[in-house]
Amino acid sequence: MLLNALPEASRLVAIEINPDFVTLLNSNPDPRLIVHLGSAECVEEILALHGIPQADVVISGIPFSTMPAAMGRRILRTVWSSLAPGGCFVAYQFRGQVARLGRDLLGTPKINMELLNIPPMRLYKWRKPETCSPGLATP
Repeated sequence: MLLNALPEASRLVAIEINPDFVTLLNSNPDPRLIVHLGSAECVEEILALHGIPQADVVISGIPFSTMPAAMGRRILRTVWSSLAPGGCFVAYQFRGQVARLGRDLLGTPKINMELLNIPPMRLYKWRKPETCSPGLATP
């Protein structure tokens, strides 16, 4: 669980569109967990609402292969702009749509396979440079 790996002073913002899953997540008593019912398209506004200027890490399981490409690109743009300099974006996916959608904005990702997952899953990772112009990324 992510919370087990999180330092005590950190916060984990979970953005979820399913109200039933939000209810389940809210049953976790860890005060570092902030659960927000909403869309990742609004990540910057959601972080600001909770007093977080930028994210150090964004981990996404959003199924980019099942959504319209324009929506996927909007999500990637807002996630990228929500990251602090040096921040990291990781997407765990079964298909490669996130890499195709993000290539122009984020660059080429570092890709790892998690073979212990059934079925195996790809992990796509981008790191935002410490100083960054919009639209530039490094793997």
